[in-house]
Amino acid sequence: MTDPQTLVKDVLANGKVDGEEIKVLRQELYAAGRPDRRGMDALVEIHKRVQRVTPAFEQFFYQALKDYLLRDGRVSAAEVAWLRGTVLTGTPGVMDAKFLRELRGEAKGGGPELEALCGEFLK
Repeated sequence: MTDPQTLVKDVLANGKVDGEEIKVLRQELYAAGRPDRRGMDALVEIHKRVQRVTPAFEQFFYQALKDYLLRDGRVSAAEVAWLRGTVLTGTPGVMDAKFLRELRGEAKGGGPELEALCGEFLK
């Protein structure tokens, strides 16, 4: 994968993530088959810093999150802590809630940490 900070800078150059930027992100994040932690940290930074979040980028972002978190079918306590500390900071939006419902439904096991997170954000 390209240096994550270079990737962030390049993708954010025009203030939005769409079309060509998503193609580059997909190639970088999925080069080894599934996104890894380094790539996901870069993607989260892009998501937080982008000026205009396009529907295509939102869809790509949440799908990449699921692909990363569900690579073994389960969501570990460490992954829940990572989600809480990076993605789900503050009041959840509609897409956050949709993502959590899908994640909980697709996970083969999430343990009490995932259930607690869903209970907290899906009131």
